[in-house]
Amino acid sequence: MTNSPTYVIGHVNPDTDSIAAAMGYAWLLHERDGIETIAARAGAVNQQTSWVLKLLGLEAPVLITDASPRFSSVVRRLDTNTPGVPLRVAWTLANRTGGIAPVINEDGTPYGLITGRSLFNYMGKLVGTNLKSQDVHLNKILELPCKEAADTEVSKYNVNTKIRDVINRILREEGDEVWVVDEFGRYVGICRQRDLLNPPRLKIILVDHNEPAQAVASLEEAQLVEILDHHRLGNPSTHLPIRMTVDIVGSTSTLVSERIEESGLSAPPSLAGMMLAGLLSDTLILTSPTTTFRDKSAAERLARWAFIPGSPLEKDTIRSYGENILKASAGLGNRSPQEVVASDMKVYSAGGKDFAIAQTEVSDLHEVSKLADSLMVALDNLRKSRNYSFTMLMVTDVVRGSSRILISNPPAELEDLPYIPQPDNTLLAEGVVSRKKQLLPVVLGLLED
Repeated sequence: MTNSPTYVIGHVNPDTDSIAAAMGYAWLLHERDGIETIAARAGAVNQQTSWVLKLLGLEAPVLITDASPRFSSVVRRLDTNTPGVPLRVAWTLANRTGGIAPVINEDGTPYGLITGRSLFNYMGKLVGTNLKSQDVHLNKILELPCKEAADTEVSKYNVNTKIRDVINRILREEGDEVWVVDEFGRYVGICRQRDLLNPPRLKIILVDHNEPAQAVASLEEAQLVEILDHHRLGNPSTHLPIRMTVDIVGSTSTLVSERIEESGLSAPPSLAGMMLAGLLSDTLILTSPTTTFRDKSAAERLARWAFIPGSPLEKDTIRSYGENILKASAGLGNRSPQEVVASDMKVYSAGGKDFAIAQTEVSDLHEVSKLADSLMVALDNLRKSRNYSFTMLMVTDVVRGSSRILISNPPAELEDLPYIPQPDNTLLAEGVVSRKKQLLPVVLGLLED
């Protein structure tokens, strides 16, 4: 499996920068280094990202919700025979495959496996206990239908089943092989027990995050290759050294664009437009406190690659494109409360508490008061379903540069949050627009004090 692909993947509940950085970095590693890379995502794309992808004519990265090895990573698609072919044909196939001849029905479903064990059992039935009393000719046996010598009791497992979920059951079975089938029960291949004991790990590069709580599930079962991020450190432990970059910029797309330029390459217009969307979304069109000079330079660079004649963005400017991006996600009324609290949510741990902070953008904070009760119910349900100590929702006014904050089950430590209580039980955080640089440090400071 040395040639297996490397998946470049962002955090769960991906935002536009997470998707864009995965797409951009996967493209760079393939173009610059010749690595077989696949851009991936750990959750559904949100409304804003969907709008950008559609505008640019791009497909969303592949969905990977769990990094645990599956049967697809160890299956071997051996040649097959049908039940009616002579046993000699299956015998010939078994000699080519190391002693296995799969027998498949006409509809593509498994009939049985011919192995050394099944052949021995079949010959035992034909010959019986007293060889001298039998007049059995090998040539006649080899002309019988191969289905007669097949073991029809071999277990079947779906190609997408996680190996860890069934390995103990398989090891208790008598045979050394199992069927691997698709969702319709049709033959995909054969898997040997020894291959299941040490399956190849999924090779993964994390972008736009480094904390295990925000990563694809079962990350510990994958081979972590690299981290490229711009958030606080909370990285997982690794068995071997890895490449790791955590830099002080406003978006991971900025870091990717810098590496593309350093390589002497330029991203295709649509991909450049995708990364520019990630940058402008994360920095609120370069107005967020997280914005650096490097982000502004990256925006100019990506605009130069994206705003060319014939591209979907040829008539845009950084400002007009950024405003359209933010408008694509702004507003609470056209989304369910459950979607609002979960679409851009990040999980943290501090002071012995696991908690989540979600963020959404609006163009008018007055929307919050109308929907505060339903948003709080959704926030409560989210906390209870995932067993968090508390959950927060940060609703940011992208025009006026302030936020309203809702908290489900606030701990006593958060009574000292420096924000103004409102009649609708929310908090007004004037001038606060960045979860990473403004809200989170305050919360962590109170919890860890």
